[in-house]
Amino acid sequence: RYSVLLLGCALAGVISTTKRGSLLTGMIVLYTLTSPIGGYCSASLYRQMNGPQWAHNIVLTSLLFPTPLFAIFLWTNSVAASRGSTAALPAGTIFVIGSLLLFLAFPLTVLGGIVGRNRSREFDAPTRTKKLAREIPTDYPFHRSPLFQMLLSGFLPFSAIYIELHYIFASVWGHKIYTLFGILVLAFAMLLCVTSFITVSTIYFQLAREDHKWWWRSFLNGGASGAFIYAYSFFYFHGKSSMGGFLQGSFFFGYMAVVSFAATLMLGSVGFYSSCFFVKYIYSRVKCD
Repeated sequence: RYSVLLLGCALAGVISTTKRGSLLTGMIVLYTLTSPIGGYCSASLYRQMNGPQWAHNIVLTSLLFPTPLFAIFLWTNSVAASRGSTAALPAGTIFVIGSLLLFLAFPLTVLGGIVGRNRSREFDAPTRTKKLAREIPTDYPFHRSPLFQMLLSGFLPFSAIYIELHYIFASVWGHKIYTLFGILVLAFAMLLCVTSFITVSTIYFQLAREDHKWWWRSFLNGGASGAFIYAYSFFYFHGKSSMGGFLQGSFFFGYMAVVSFAATLMLGSVGFYSSCFFVKYIYSRVKCD
């Protein structure tokens, strides 16, 4: 939701792509305004799974991404201030950003979570299930192991955006200005499609070996591309960029950790919802006694 709106604003010219300050400001504002959607989806799904601690779920949703983001931001800003760098933001700007997250994004997430909990429906299971879980076989070939499938699910989507990712890195961390947002939208759509298809394929093979615990596996398989993005950042820092030193390394690897974590959450959600739709569809076609 957030990434789609950000790309849409860049394409429509609402956010200036030639001014990095404008782009960062737009990212913060869009995240704050779309926080109710995250709370709504999280609380709705949690209630469908019969979760008892819905309040804890909403708080976790509101803090899952802003907490590591703000922690890394404070760390990099402290490093910049200790080195006397102009990249360090003043205390007033930090207070404004923290106030946006605490007094606007958090209440909106809670509001969306309350609405999602009250408006969500019961989980529509396509078939009846047994109360006793079936034993999962442990003897399977290597290419059907969870680790291999996770690596495969992460590598294929990453390879689809590898070339475009290089230009994005050169724009964000280099001296080039990125303006090909039309091509970026196509690459983003391809990333979502490849992630969805490869995650559904791995879940199908998992179900074929009689392993019914696909919930978290689908999320991890879909979000594995985030690990490849972070691994690529090491290659770019040491092999493609002219950056070096503790200050630049702290900024680069700190913010790339946040970007990779965000990609993991986004693509993991895509993999989960795609797998959920796929599992419900195939089991709705199965005739049970």
